[in-house]
Amino acid sequence: MRQELKSLPKTLADDVARNLVMVARLLDGEPEEAYQYSRVALRLASRVAAVREAAGFASYMTQRYSEALTEFRAARRMTGRADLWPVMADCERGLGRPERALAMAGEPEVKQLDKAGQVEMRLVAAGARSDMEQFDAAVVTLQSPELASSTVHSWTARLRYAYAEALIAAGRGDEARDWFAKAAEADTDGSTNASERLAEIDGVEFTDALDPELAEDDAEQADAPAKKRGGDNSDDRVIFEDEEDVEEYYDEDDLEIDEEFDGVMPERAEDAKADEAEKAEKSDEAEAKGDAQA
Repeated sequence: MRQELKSLPKTLADDVARNLVMVARLLDGEPEEAYQYSRVALRLASRVAAVREAAGFASYMTQRYSEALTEFRAARRMTGRADLWPVMADCERGLGRPERALAMAGEPEVKQLDKAGQVEMRLVAAGARSDMEQFDAAVVTLQSPELASSTVHSWTARLRYAYAEALIAAGRGDEARDWFAKAAEADTDGSTNASERLAEIDGVEFTDALDPELAEDDAEQADAPAKKRGGDNSDDRVIFEDEEDVEEYYDEDDLEIDEEFDGVMPERAEDAKADEAEKAEKSDEAEAKGDAQA
């Protein structure tokens, strides 16, 4: 790519390079933004094959298959390379033309592909068969020495996964379980969801501990016993926590400490003396009545 950009003026080449770097960084996680950067690079240097190829992949990842096919064809004309042939065929599938994808699988360009490219072409052809509801033919298309090999390559997990899916579509679910297991074993970088499919078949359910909704449910369950222990207060007690509540119900004089305080509130002491006087008066009256009767 550096070599191709050398055909541009230095400043222009730097600008194009920056946009291509952003395409590469964003393509997997934020493909729509990657597409926007690719359009800028395309406006700056549409005659550079690397730019057309990058624009093609950005369009492909955002399902703009017609644009992607145009860019891939342009890049192939400029370079004469055949390595884009499988993704071009997959664009035909995306445009609803699986028969064209199958026709491309039989073209001489396939023989120019390396092993990885040939596996990709096989995957596209099997997908085209499935699009046409030729599920048994899709299974046969994927049966190959690469599938039977015990050596793990970058494409092994995807090939095994596609074969398992084809088996399910063909009504051979019992065989599919074994191939999902083999795909999961080879999938060290998480390129497929083979482990999830395997768990689904086995009836195993996974819980995402980082799911915020589940975290809220757990918090509510943790609070429930505390609420139950507290119960409803029959005496309607109120606990005041902030300073405004405290100031509303207490004066500064109430908070002064009486060093001679004997443990009996003053108002309660006066009430007690009054009760004792009343009792003594009643007792004197009773004695007086008794003496009079005598």
